[in-house]
Amino acid sequence: MFTGIVEDVGKVKEISLRSGGGVIKVETKLGDIKVGDSVSVNGVCLTAVEVSGRTVTFEMSPETLSRSNLRFLRVGSPVNLERSLRPDSRMGGHLVMGHVDFTARIISFRPEGEHRDLVIEVPRDREVFFAEKGSVAVDGISLTVNRVKEGSISITIIPFTFENTNLRFRRVGDLVNVEIDPIARYVVRFMSIMERKDLGDLLEDL
Repeated sequence: MFTGIVEDVGKVKEISLRSGGGVIKVETKLGDIKVGDSVSVNGVCLTAVEVSGRTVTFEMSPETLSRSNLRFLRVGSPVNLERSLRPDSRMGGHLVMGHVDFTARIISFRPEGEHRDLVIEVPRDREVFFAEKGSVAVDGISLTVNRVKEGSISITIIPFTFENTNLRFRRVGDLVNVEIDPIARYVVRFMSIMERKDLGDLLEDL
């Protein structure tokens, strides 16, 4: 589990893809990662399988590659990194599971004063999961939704976030990883069940 507060922008040193998954090696300044640790890489929860100096090796499953933008990474690509949440950690962003729901294309990314307005595509069947002032994880970054329109959401990026994440390398047309707020996921799921089932019957089943 993570908070969506990026700790380092690492660099891909090596990546190998195959039909059964893949392996990625990332260089990072985070010095206390150990074998077996969970690390968010562009919002994807991966397990460190090898640590050598500043280089951490992760294995990627076929599901991970099919759901995320990790399959498009190349040597030198910048990736957002965050170590897993500890019981005594501050909750700086929101609960992020590291389970990417879909990739979304950047429609627009333009300056607005000192800030930037980021607009990304959202599939029509996923719009229900987003709300103004709600949370969303984009490439593992905890962000706040400003506006929800048909087929897209808009997010304001403050200068600090832009300078300290891989967003400074992003361009229109790029694919970003999107994770729906877990709270929204369960609320929508519950409401869909309630539409089909009486509350009394539901409580009896518990």
